[in-house]
Amino acid sequence: MKQVFIILLMFIVNNLCSQTNTELKMENHYDSSYAKKLGADDYGMKLYVMAFLKSGKVKMSDESESAKLQMEHLKNILRMADEGKLLIAGPFTDKGEIRGIYIFDVTTVEEAEELTSTDPAIKAGILEMELHPWYGSAALMEMNSIHKKLQKKSITGD
Repeated sequence: MKQVFIILLMFIVNNLCSQTNTELKMENHYDSSYAKKLGADDYGMKLYVMAFLKSGKVKMSDESESAKLQMEHLKNILRMADEGKLLIAGPFTDKGEIRGIYIFDVTTVEEAEELTSTDPAIKAGILEMELHPWYGSAALMEMNSIHKKLQKKSITGD
């Protein structure tokens, strides 16, 4: 997985470096107070921690218990999002070993470990987390407020 990200990053950097300065010029709408509010650096970026949710060692055979655990997992996701600690969450749909991702608004892996330890699916061993420091756009800080404007139904059915 790391190799895929490294290759992708190298591809992006290579393409950016090969463009001329005039191709890279964009109209700048910099808003210093907005950047400060979101914690952006001079490039509009900030530190996060990305989590890869991977299949755990425990496999549940009871469908009822599995559904109950999944609902608790989803409620935990919503709680972390409501607290402003979880910015992005979602499953991969290919049924592979890596089941989903989280992007946390924290700067250390230790802070993210604390948050992931609250997940019922992690506690049960159904999921495991692989955590990595990640540098991305500070605009992600607005993701949850934008999502609420788009969401017609709750994922927990509440």
